[in-house]
Amino acid sequence: TRSVEPVQPRCLRGIIAGQQPSIALHSTSAVMKVLSKACANALAQKACLIKPTAKISVYTKVQQAAAAALVSSTLLAAPALADGVQFVAPGTSKAVSSPVHIEMNVSGMQVRPAADGLIPGTGHFHVLIDTSEQHEEGELIPFDDTHKHYGKGQTAADLDLAPGKHTLTLQFANALHESYGLKFRSSIAVNVQ
Repeated sequence: TRSVEPVQPRCLRGIIAGQQPSIALHSTSAVMKVLSKACANALAQKACLIKPTAKISVYTKVQQAAAAALVSSTLLAAPALADGVQFVAPGTSKAVSSPVHIEMNVSGMQVRPAADGLIPGTGHFHVLIDTSEQHEEGELIPFDDTHKHYGKGQTAADLDLAPGKHTLTLQFANALHESYGLKFRSSIAVNVQ
């Protein structure tokens, strides 16, 4: 048996050499997508890097080296995202015009239409406008003009707001519109001009 150097896909060479990754990976699924692509690329290159007579499992070596390098450097380089919700747009205290374009994000759960029914770990967004209500976990979110429901699984919307200062509160809830509580709640202030 001959000694064969492990295959290092181009995208991992800098990471293995101790450099910071050029992309931010904030979730296990993102790590797995990059890892899968790295492994596929390395396997595609194996014909020119390793002679076919070598008695070594290229896939296993690539998978182990890529996983160790990628996951360890990713965990050190990227901050962990806490479970919860956030407005991607607009930013807080922003001067905006109506209609106000909002983009919503959740970590720790998956966005699904309410019509899919109760599935653990899934839900949809609600935007509360100028209300100080705090819906505890399991509490039903009302249907009215100050409680916008995005039960089709939308992650972006446009809100018609009157000029002035407004507080927008993002709340994630299950298919029955029952709140996931304060952990899945976030507020921003906007100034509509």
